[in-house]
Amino acid sequence: MAHFAKLGINSKVIAVHVVNDSDCLNADGVEDEIVGIQFLERLHNWPLWKKTSYNTRNNTHSSGDNSKALRGNYAGIDTTYDEDNDIFINKKPHSSWVLNTSEARWQSPIGDEPALTAEQQAQNEAATHQWIYTWNESSGAWDLVDEKA
Repeated sequence: MAHFAKLGINSKVIAVHVVNDSDCLNADGVEDEIVGIQFLERLHNWPLWKKTSYNTRNNTHSSGDNSKALRGNYAGIDTTYDEDNDIFINKKPHSSWVLNTSEARWQSPIGDEPALTAEQQAQNEAATHQWIYTWNESSGAWDLVDEKA
């Protein structure tokens, strides 16, 4: 099965449609994105479609074979197609965050959240605490929070 994102205004994904592989085959019997798009255009009378991979997240394919990764992320409602980088991206979570195009994800200006210590992980596993890091836009830093407190 092939998945295609239906694009609306400003390249926002407004729907994702599943298409049988047989409806995406060209004259040589090879799966072809253009054939799938033409099928959807005829069926829905809508001109803007991009193929997406259900198995791609952060430009990584779930099989481990990243040559199969397609357009950064699986498209979902309210994701955006970035035509310049040919990737689907999620909504920007904070105004200070920047797009890491090689991983098709937003990152804080100081990098990823810190790792929990072994003690914090053990407390989470024992359910005595629920330690997580949350982004503090005002301070531009990661704050350690106990969600059980």
